[in-house]
Amino acid sequence: MSSNDDKELHREVRASADPVLSRDAPDWVLQPYLLLALASLCWSGNHIVGRAVADFVPLFGLSTARWLVPAIGLLPFAWPHLRRDWPLLRAHWRIMLFYAVIGGAIFSALQYVALRYTSAVNVSVLNSLVPIFILTAGSLLFRDPLALRQIIGIGVSLFGVMTIIAQGRIQTLSALAFNWGDLLVIFNMAIWSVYSACLRLRPRVHWLSFTLVVAAVSSVVTLPFYLWEHASGFPLQANVATMLAILYVAIFPSVVALTSWNKGVELVGAARAGPFLHLVPLFSTLLAVFLLGEELRGFHIVGFIFILIGVWVAAHRG
Repeated sequence: MSSNDDKELHREVRASADPVLSRDAPDWVLQPYLLLALASLCWSGNHIVGRAVADFVPLFGLSTARWLVPAIGLLPFAWPHLRRDWPLLRAHWRIMLFYAVIGGAIFSALQYVALRYTSAVNVSVLNSLVPIFILTAGSLLFRDPLALRQIIGIGVSLFGVMTIIAQGRIQTLSALAFNWGDLLVIFNMAIWSVYSACLRLRPRVHWLSFTLVVAAVSSVVTLPFYLWEHASGFPLQANVATMLAILYVAIFPSVVALTSWNKGVELVGAARAGPFLHLVPLFSTLLAVFLLGEELRGFHIVGFIFILIGVWVAAHRG
């Protein structure tokens, strides 16, 4: 059998075992590490957008729109899959409700609230706790073993993150100030870690069915908070900046990132996926360099090298 025949057979086996994958999908779509990196890239942009609009866009309104828009937009495409998957979704309604409330509504809402009260630097620091939280959640909830390679990889990539944040100077870290908004970030990172660890319980349904249900339930949960926000005198403004922000958060952090992260975690496990979140500050820095014209300096490059090495060590099977 040729190598092409082997590749096709491998694809058919994976596709038949998992309705989320299409047998016609290109090879790069099936690579879990590309999916995890893509999710981190989308969330990097979400941090920038969320911080940029925090002062003039209602936070719960943005969170509601983040889920309501994809719920409406995906409905025509997801409907055939949803009809087929509905018995399985209904049988697992408790875990689906958990995913939507924890990983969707609460996580996104608290993220935007926290971005109003803390700096992007602090968010980068605290975001680096997620891989550790994921290992802890997996160990406590499912008794997952802690591999030495994963611990070393997390430590190396965390060192790279701290190098970028400290700008190569230890004194910078001691000058960082934290506030109650940072406590929200820590709580939010813990929530996301539990969500990621529990993805192994996800029913085997098409990704469109899963995303549509999560988006619909999340929008229902966050809508009352936006209505309260609106009644308090802080409505969504129909201007270009608001619409562009909603368009971005509805497509990339919600649909693209959520689907990519869920699939990546399913393929490699939450513990090996966690270190990929250290790519978030890396991508945030690169976006700031290329989009905002900020300077790329030596400590950035050193930090990038350690982040990539740590992610590779933690994710490598050998």
